Amino acid sequence: MNNAFLSELEMLNESQWQQAVEELLPAIHEVDRNAVQIWFRFYPLDLVRYLESAENIEDAMKGIVMSGDFGLLDKIDTSHRFLFGHRFWPQVKAAVEARAASCEPFAGLPAEISSIAKTAAVSAKTSETLTTAIAAVGVMTLVQAGLDDLKKAPGIAAKPEGVMTGPPDQIVMERAKDDSQGLFGFLKTVDKKFSVHFKAFGSEGTFPIINEEEITSASQKDRDRDWQALDSRCWEGPVPIECTSASCGTCWIGVLGGQEKLSDVSTRERRQMKLFGHDQPDSAKPFIRLACQAEASGNVTIVIPPWNAVFGKRVRKNIEDLELEPVTSSAAKLRETIKNATAGE
Repeated sequence: MNNAFLSELEMLNESQWQQAVEELLPAIHEVDRNAVQIWFRFYPLDLVRYLESAENIEDAMKGIVMSGDFGLLDKIDTSHRFLFGHRFWPQVKAAVEARAASCEPFAGLPAEISSIAKTAAVSAKTSETLTTAIAAVGVMTLVQAGLDDLKKAPGIAAKPEGVMTGPPDQIVMERAKDDSQGLFGFLKTVDKKFSVHFKAFGSEGTFPIINEEEITSASQKDRDRDWQALDSRCWEGPVPIECTSASCGTCWIGVLGGQEKLSDVSTRERRQMKLFGHDQPDSAKPFIRLACQAEASGNVTIVIPPWNAVFGKRVRKNIEDLELEPVTSSAAKLRETIKNATAGE
C-alpha cells in the first residue's frame, strides 16, 4: 500500500473496525443495521490475517477445522448481496477506488467511510443512510482483497428480487410481520406455523417452522432442492448442520430480522460460540446465532455464511478456561480434531 489512506487502513485491527461500524450505526438505515454487522462477522479481519501469516495456509485451515468457502477474493461483487445497499455497489466501488488514488491525509475510519458513503449517495441519487453500510463493506473489501483485485472486479450489483425490490421501510416492516394464524390463532392450543426466510450464497427461499421449533429442525424438513449440490456442508435443508447440539458450529447464521422472536442464548451456546470464534454479541437475543439452539416464535429472516471454523482459541484467544462438552459422535470427532490441532500451543 503506497499512500497515507491505504497505509493507515492496513494498520487498523478488527477491534478498531468494530468500533467504527458501531459508531456509524445511527447513520445507517435500519434495513442494513444488522446486515452490516453480520457481514463483518462473516469476513473477520483477524481470521484473514491469521491465515495470511501462516507458513502453510492449507495446514492452518485444517488446524481450525475450516469448512466451506472462506474469503473475499472471489466474492468482491457478491459477498454483500444480502445488504439493501448492495444495489449501490457500483457507486461505492468507484468511490473507494477514487479515495485510494487520492493523496489526501487519513481522516479517521468513521469519517472516511462517511465521506465515501456521501460520494456514492450523490452519484446514485439516494440517501447516505442507504450507502453508509455498503461503504464500510467496500473499504474493508479494499483491505482484504487489495486495490488491484478490487479494480479488476466488474463492479456489478445483482438485481434485487422478492421483498428486496421494495423500499427500505417496507422491507423492515415485512421482516417484522408474522404469518397469519387464522381465525383462532390467538389460542394457545393452536399449532402455530411461521416462516424462515433465508439467503445463502448459492440459494435463497423460505421454509416453514412450527412455534418454538429450532431453525435447523425446520430446515432439515425442506426437500425442495438438492441442497448438497449447492453447498457440500448441507446434508438436509439449506442450513448446514452436523450435530444439532452446539458442538460443531456448522449451523451459525446471521439474523436480518426477527431476532426478538428467537429464544434467548443459552449458557452452552454462549460458551461454544466463543470456541468457534464467531464474535456473538452479548445480548440475550443477538443477531449471530447457532441455528440448532435458536427456537422461533414468529417469522425470521436469516443469512447463511458460506463457511465455518473453530478459531476462538487460535485467533480470538478468549477461551483458555473453556471445557468442551460434546454429546454426539460427530462432536466427539471434532473434539479430537481440536485437541490434536491445538497440541503444543
